[in-house]
Amino acid sequence: MLNLYYGTNDPMQPLLNELQNRTAQTMLGGGPKKIDDQHRKGKLTARERIDYLTDDTSPLVEIGLLAGEGLYEEHGGCPSGGVVVVIGYVSGRQCVIVANDATVKAGAWFPITAKKNLRAQEIAMENRLPIIYLVDSAGVYLPLQNEVFADKEHFGRTFRNNAHLSAMGVLQVAAVMGSCVAGGAYLPIMSDEALIVEGTGSIFLAGPYLVKASIGEDVDAETLGGAVTHTDISGVIDNRYPDDKSCLDAIKRILDKTGRSETAGFDRAEPILPSKDPTEIYQILPADRVKPYDMREIIVRLVDASEFDEYKPGYGQSLLCGNARIDGWAVGIVANQRKVVKAKGRTGPGVSDRSIGAPASEMQMGGVIYGDAADKAARFIMNCNQKRIPLVFLQDVSGFMVGSRAEQGGIIKDGAKMVSAMANSVVPKFTVVIGNSYGAGNYAMCGKAYDPRLMLAWPTAQMAVMSGASAAKTLVQIQVASLKAKGEVITPEAEQALQTKITDQYNAQLSPYYAASRLWVDAVIDPLQTRQILSEGITAANHAPINKPFSVGVIQT
Repeated sequence: MLNLYYGTNDPMQPLLNELQNRTAQTMLGGGPKKIDDQHRKGKLTARERIDYLTDDTSPLVEIGLLAGEGLYEEHGGCPSGGVVVVIGYVSGRQCVIVANDATVKAGAWFPITAKKNLRAQEIAMENRLPIIYLVDSAGVYLPLQNEVFADKEHFGRTFRNNAHLSAMGVLQVAAVMGSCVAGGAYLPIMSDEALIVEGTGSIFLAGPYLVKASIGEDVDAETLGGAVTHTDISGVIDNRYPDDKSCLDAIKRILDKTGRSETAGFDRAEPILPSKDPTEIYQILPADRVKPYDMREIIVRLVDASEFDEYKPGYGQSLLCGNARIDGWAVGIVANQRKVVKAKGRTGPGVSDRSIGAPASEMQMGGVIYGDAADKAARFIMNCNQKRIPLVFLQDVSGFMVGSRAEQGGIIKDGAKMVSAMANSVVPKFTVVIGNSYGAGNYAMCGKAYDPRLMLAWPTAQMAVMSGASAAKTLVQIQVASLKAKGEVITPEAEQALQTKITDQYNAQLSPYYAASRLWVDAVIDPLQTRQILSEGITAANHAPINKPFSVGVIQT
């Protein structure tokens, strides 16, 4: 796995410690006893299988490590969603690997498990990466079947994606290394290659107990759906292997002989480390979320040689746009500027600045998108599409500017222009939430709803419609007004208690771990992992040629 880096006496240190602790705990899956149970059965755990399968020293990017955290506590929890998903290398080929974690409820599918599996298949489809399924699952978790079974984004969508991946020519390899039951039995059989481990692997539409209950037949699991049955009799499985490692070795040989496809042709030069020390990011990001800082100082510690060619630096200064390289890959960067800057524009009697909605004597607030910035970003995004340059969005955004001046200046029109250009982008997009990610600012800066190839968050990230303080004030005002309308009297003490309760509840939902547990972000990462993860994301995206022309449709100008 990618290493985490920690400094000493950094303001971010407590947040990094929390990330490290959560990561270590989650990686234990169902816990040491369940891991020992796997070993006693002669099986590797999901993470051990991935470690053995993937190339030594090659980078691994884990998707959804913290999925399911805090969910399903009444059911005993579901660490990592009961499935491990990584982007890694097998025989030199970048792949998506999906491994059921049988230490978590025997690998049963919870609602978040289904969502995470679909995310893995989405990554494979978007980037045309081979996908490997290491199957060891008891099937749908029956107490929550109503949240897993019937809807469009539920369990059945997996097999629809199997069919689409096959039609796209994306290689799918499945290894049945444990249970594979009921509807889940279709997944390996809809893959291009299906393997099974003798003695531990089994696959059937209905297990022995259900067969007995349904048709009265007494049959053991091995006769019903074991390795010999499905390789020598039914022909359902291609090959069987005596143990986990020999089966994983066979997958390595399959990938080793798979042909190469054309690429998107994104430009990559020899990687150069940033000339400015990336660990200084820890001091640059202030502990106080409203304190301004210069986003340029973050960017130059992420990009090659610390070189950032800025686009229209004097215009629309609440957004930074420019070109750089990340681990050699050419990228276009769109980043929120938290530094407070002097507004520019014509002033005088009857004259307003349409772009920013404020006279030149006023200051632009950090983290707010003004009209001129949205206009600049839209143009920059179009240029990157024209030149086939992947886009990286660095979010620390409070939203768009509001107020009468902004509205009269056409802020909605400028914002819509930026959203349209971003949403219709055909080059791959990558999003990193560094700080705030509030309201429409989340949308314009390529939030999850706009299909970033990877959506990452630093431990300093917060995501919501608005900040906790603003939301609490708004909700308290609404509730107090409602009580007064009913003739009830609320004391200042009661009002303060209500505000504290709402603020605490809202702040808990702002946490990057709240977002990660629900797969609103793919990963919460140490800032020093950003370069390598983005590089791996662009490497993956380069496997998928761009065949769609860029068009923004109708835009108000």
